[in-house]
Amino acid sequence: MISIALLFAGLGTVRAQTPIPVKVVVVTMFERGADTGDDPGEFQYWVEREKLDQVYKFPQGNRDLRMNAQGVLGTVTGQGTAKAAANIMALGLDPRFDLRKAYWLVAGIAGIDPADGSLGSAAWAEWVVDGDLAREIDAREIPAGWETGVVPLGRSKPYEEPRRSPDQGEVYHLNPALAEWAFQRTKNVKLDDTPAMREDREKFTQSNARRPPFVLKGDVLSASTFWHGKLMDQWANEWVKYWTGGRGNFVMTAMEDTGTMQALTFLANAGRVDRDRVMILRTASNFDQQAPGTSAAESLAQGVRAFLPAIEAAWRVGHPVVQELTDHWDRYRDQLPPSNR
Repeated sequence: MISIALLFAGLGTVRAQTPIPVKVVVVTMFERGADTGDDPGEFQYWVEREKLDQVYKFPQGNRDLRMNAQGVLGTVTGQGTAKAAANIMALGLDPRFDLRKAYWLVAGIAGIDPADGSLGSAAWAEWVVDGDLAREIDAREIPAGWETGVVPLGRSKPYEEPRRSPDQGEVYHLNPALAEWAFQRTKNVKLDDTPAMREDREKFTQSNARRPPFVLKGDVLSASTFWHGKLMDQWANEWVKYWTGGRGNFVMTAMEDTGTMQALTFLANAGRVDRDRVMILRTASNFDQQAPGTSAAESLAQGVRAFLPAIEAAWRVGHPVVQELTDHWDRYRDQLPPSNR
C-alpha cells in the first residue's frame, strides 16, 4: 500500500519527523497578486499582520502555505467549491502538519442580504447550506404557482417535504457554542465605514442595511454561481430555511464553504481534524440584490462596492479570535471555548 508520505513525494525528500502542530488554520479563498506588498486579496492582510513568514511549498494545492511562530497556518483555496474541497483535503492529508487540535477559521468576503446587514459588516455562521446540489427548471418554464425553478434533489417541486435524509452535503451545522463564543468576543469590534458605503446603503429601505458596518451572526448559502438579485435573495432565504428546518437565517452568499466543509467532514471521519473546531466568518463586500429603483442587471454591473472594507473586516474581526486561541493555547488545546467566556 502506498503511504500518505509517498503521495507527497513531489515536495522533496520525505524524512521521518514529528509533524508540526498547528493551532489555527486561516482559510482564505483568493489573492489578487503576491502574498505581500501589492493590492490585497483575502490572504494578504493575514500574511502581513500575523507575520506568516514561513513558506511551505504546496504544489498539490492552490497556493503555497504560510505559517508563523505562534502556530497559525494560512492557506488560499482558490475560488469555487471544487477548488476549496481539493485544497482542504490536500492540506488535511499533508504529513508535515498535525491538525488534530487545530481550529479552522474561514475568513472571506461575500454578498449580504440587506434585511440582515450592511456593507462592510461581518457575520459568524452556524449553518452552511449548499446552493448547487439541486434540480432546476429554467425560470421561463416553471409551473404556475412555483416561486422558483430550483427543486431539492429527490423531490419534484420546490421545498417539498419531507427533506431527504440523510442529505448529500446540502447542509452543514457548525458548532453553535463556538460560533457564539467567537461572536461574543468580537461583537463590539469597530469596522471601517466610507462615504461611498454610506451612499450605497441609504438607497435601501431596510433598517439593517442602513446601519454602519457591524458584527452579527448569520448563515451562509454556498454556491459556485455568483448570483444576484431580489428574487434570488428570496430563494436563498427559503432554501436555507428548508435545509435547516427553519433554524437557519440566510445572511451571506459565498462560493466555497460547502466544499471546505465537505473536505473537513471527510478528514474528521479519518481522525485528522476536529470538525467542532471550525468557524466561518464572512464579510459584506456587496449587497446581494439591487436597491429600489435599480434593476438586478444594473446592480450586478456595478460590481463589488466595498471590497477593501470587507477585506479589512475579515482580518479585524477574525484576529481577536486567532490571538485568543494562540495566546491561551494551554486552555484551548484540549478544551473547546465555552460560549460564555
